Order: sequence, then C-alpha cells, then structure tokens
Amino acid sequence: MKLKFTKMQGAGNDFVVLDGYTQALDLSAAQVRALADRHFGVGADQLLLVEKPTVAGVDFKYRIFNCDGGEVEHCGNGARCFVKFVRDRGLTQASTVRVQVQVQVQNGIIALTMQDDGEVVVDMSTPIFDPHHVPFDAQGLDGRAQAADTLYPLDVQGRTRWISVVSIGNPHAVQIVDDVEAYPVLTEGPLIESHARFPKRVNAGFMQIVDRHSVKLRVYERGAGETLACGTGACAAVAAGIRRGVLDSPVRVDTHGGTLTIRWDGARDASAALFMAGPAATVFEGEIELDRIV
Repeated sequence: MKLKFTKMQGAGNDFVVLDGYTQALDLSAAQVRALADRHFGVGADQLLLVEKPTVAGVDFKYRIFNCDGGEVEHCGNGARCFVKFVRDRGLTQASTVRVQVQVQVQNGIIALTMQDDGEVVVDMSTPIFDPHHVPFDAQGLDGRAQAADTLYPLDVQGRTRWISVVSIGNPHAVQIVDDVEAYPVLTEGPLIESHARFPKRVNAGFMQIVDRHSVKLRVYERGAGETLACGTGACAAVAAGIRRGVLDSPVRVDTHGGTLTIRWDGARDASAALFMAGPAATVFEGEIELDRIV
C-alpha cells in the first residue's frame, strides 16, 4: 500500500499529515506507530488525518493520533499545520476555516485563520478548570487558592508538586518552576503523565515565568514524550498563569522549537475564548510503502 503524506511542523512540533478528504483512510494503531517512527518510518510527534465533516456548518474534520498510536482530542500546533495543509492542497481558499475536531469537553468546533504573514491564529475556545471535566480526581485533596485558581497537591514519588489542572480540549497539569532548563522534565514528566489522579493520563507542563508577558515552557506530552513545542500546553500554561495572577495577556511562550503567542482575557471574563498564534510550515512531501514498515 503506497501512501502519500506531507511532513509538517509548527514550532518544531512535527506531524505526518494525510489526506483522508479525497480518499478513505483507516489506519490501525500499528500503522500509525510505524509512520511516526523516526528510524523506520517518516517520523513525527503526531499524525493528522484530514477528513470530510460529519456535522453541518463546518468545513473539515481532522483526527489526531499520538506517536504511540492512540487517538487524542486536540493539538494546537497540529491545528495550525492543518489549515496550511488544506489551503496548500486547494481544498479551501478561505482565510478562516471552521474545523470539526474530536474534543473531549468542548463543543467540538474550532476556527482557524491564516494571516497574510503566514502565521495561523487558532480560536482554542474557553479553558476549563473544573477537575471533573479535565478529568482529574481531586477527591481527598486539600487545594489552596491562588488568585482565581485552585492549586492541587500532587504526590510525585513522595514529593508534593502544586499544579493547576486545565482542559484545552485535552488534559493538562501545569506547575511553575524556577529554571525550566535545569528541571528534571524527562524524569518527572512521565510520572505525572501516568499519575493515578488523571484517569485519561495528562500532558505535564513545566513553566518558568520570565516576566508578566513572557514565559519559558517545556511539556511532556501524553503518548508522545517531551516535544519541541506543545500548542495546547502553551495555552494551558498561560491560562493557568493568568488565573494565578502572575501573567497578563498577551503572553509570549518560548519553547525549544519556537515561539507562540497566547491571548486570553480570562482575568476579566473567565468565559472568554483563548487565541493562539504561531508558525506552520511544510517540511517535505513523499510517498511510503506502508506494508514494508509495519
């Protein structure tokens, strides 16, 4: 089976993008893992599958699969690459595209806008902080208030980490650290990702405050490990920082792969939509014999 693909990246978060809009594609978890493998396949943090929508009033649907083969709810950097893909392929000429995505707790529709400078702005909808909907098991925990946020103590191998829990359509645990480069993200990240308090696992974010409009961020992503950038992780970190009263919108988020800009008027209106802006680029296109790598 020969499969055409496009390799894309947004701030270093890289993707294999497949056209399931003009053809029917149904990949197994093993095939996803094979395509994402950096030694034997194309190599990617996630695979994005573009499809026709199944609800009225939207332009496209896209599905997101982590490199471990599991399907997930949302991907901010992937959303930006998605809109560039459908425009470059001539599937739409609109500057604003409404996309159906599989989102865990929100309405399932996001809007993406391609700007003249090539950056893409994504309406990420409203962050959700209700532990039940993240989901996060807060039963028996003595949370403490910080401004409008509630911090929860998380036992990580006998050490207490105070985290904000937030959903950006997918679950995030955000903690503030003094020096993100020196922090043991690769050790602590997987412990938080698979913590029993998160029944669907979680993306673990580690944020260093530079000033009220700037942070440094590393994210250990659920099912993918640490990536060069995580769009929803950047949104979750900024939303948590604004709720805690330590950040003001807009916020520049510096990751290992590039810079994202997050805007959220949550300090004034908790129901406000959150917007993310950042780059999206095509790396190369190709064709692969799928049967040979599985």
